[in-house]
This record gives sequence, C-alpha cells and structure tokens, in this order.
Amino acid sequence: MVIINPMVNILLTIYNLVGSFGVAIIVFTLLIRLLTHPLTVQQIRGTQKMQEMQKSKEWQALQKKYKDDKQKLQQEQMRLYQEMGINPLGSCLPMLIQFPIIIGLYQAIIRSLAVTPLQLAQLNRNIYSFIDISKLLPVKNTFLWMNLNQPERVYLFGFGIPLLAIIVVATTYLQSRLMTPPSQPGEQGAQMTQAMNLYMPLFMGYLALTFASGLSLYFITSNVASILQYGAMGKLDWKNLIPGRKQSPAKP
Repeated sequence: MVIINPMVNILLTIYNLVGSFGVAIIVFTLLIRLLTHPLTVQQIRGTQKMQEMQKSKEWQALQKKYKDDKQKLQQEQMRLYQEMGINPLGSCLPMLIQFPIIIGLYQAIIRSLAVTPLQLAQLNRNIYSFIDISKLLPVKNTFLWMNLNQPERVYLFGFGIPLLAIIVVATTYLQSRLMTPPSQPGEQGAQMTQAMNLYMPLFMGYLALTFASGLSLYFITSNVASILQYGAMGKLDWKNLIPGRKQSPAKP
C-alpha cells in the first residue's frame, strides 16, 4: 500500500486533468523519469569513471602483471573501484529501481479501472479524502486501439499480434545497448551487465505480453524517454549496438 496508494491517487489526479487514462500513464511515466534524473546523472558519472579507469596506465599494467592470476587481478580491480568511487553494478541500478514501480503501477492501473462492485469498494479504500472519486468514475479504459486493463493484441487475418510487447522488447534492448558502455574481458560485473542486457528485454516483453497494456504503455514511454534523456546529454553510443564490440585499449 505504501507504493500503490500514492500511484493510484496520482494517476487519477492526472486523469482528472487530462481526461485520458492513457495520457495519464504517459505523463506519470515522464514524472518518474524527472524524479529519477539525479540517479541517471549519478549513473553517467560512474560510467565515465569506469571508462577512465579502464583506459588508465595503472589498470593496464595490473592486467599485464596479473594476467595469470584472476583472483589477484579482481582484488586489485576492486581496490581501484573503491579509490575512484565506482559502483561496478551501477549500470544495472536504473533497471532494478523499476521493479517496485512496475509492481505498484500494475496494481494502480488495475484498481483505477475498477468496474465490479468489489473492485470499486477496494478502490475507495485506496483513494485519499481530497479526491472526489464520484466525478472520476467510471474511468475510460480505452486509449487508441488498446483496452488498458487487458493484454494488447492487434488482430490481422484472425491472428493476434502482440504489437506493444514487440515494441517493449525492441525499445528495452535499444535502451540497454545504447546506455551501457562496452566492457573489457574480465571486467568485474561485465558478465552480469551483459546478462541483464540480454534477458531484461525478454522479461519486459513477457510482462507486456501477459499483463495489462497500460503497463506496456509505461515501459515504452520510459524506454523512449530514457533514450532521449541520454541523447540530450550527448551520452548515447550508437556503435554499442554492434554485438560483441569491446572497448579498445588506450593509446600510450
């Protein structure tokens, strides 16, 4: 309830202002991106520090010195991380932060689009006293071609195509590739980051395929906003879309 109640009330307040629940989800998502902007800036700074370390003569010397002692190399690497204030898993942090938001938003969408007497009674317990729920109900659950409290499908020739799920997978993949710097072999956390970049789009696509399309709308808006945010700061690396690309060593 700590997460769900505020989200329900924020969504309904925005819906009351804009008159469309789909637009309310988009505006809500942009507000989340704005509130988490300091974390994004912190992530960028951490990524820059990591790239500086990888190009440093000290790190390259350590790689040569301990090339046959992986355990010692990792110990020295962690020492450099601590000295430079680097979080090796910092690139995964924004994705991990999304999980409580995803859970809360899914519940908020389902509860806000209440139709049965039981659902309406439950929604009434989520609403703050200053919101007149009688003026908001029933909430319109349609946006463009979507029913926001149902999984989305576009039917062509009798086949249901999960268009939003496909877009979620594509935009999540683009976001992770464009915003994650290339890594060197043996880098601490590199394997976890690569696994996240591979499995996170599939996981998000599964959620979009099976849950309410309002959640898919949040995923797509958040992904596109993140890409534009990084692009505005000049931090996108389009070359990183090439699979298996590694960072070249610094020239002496």
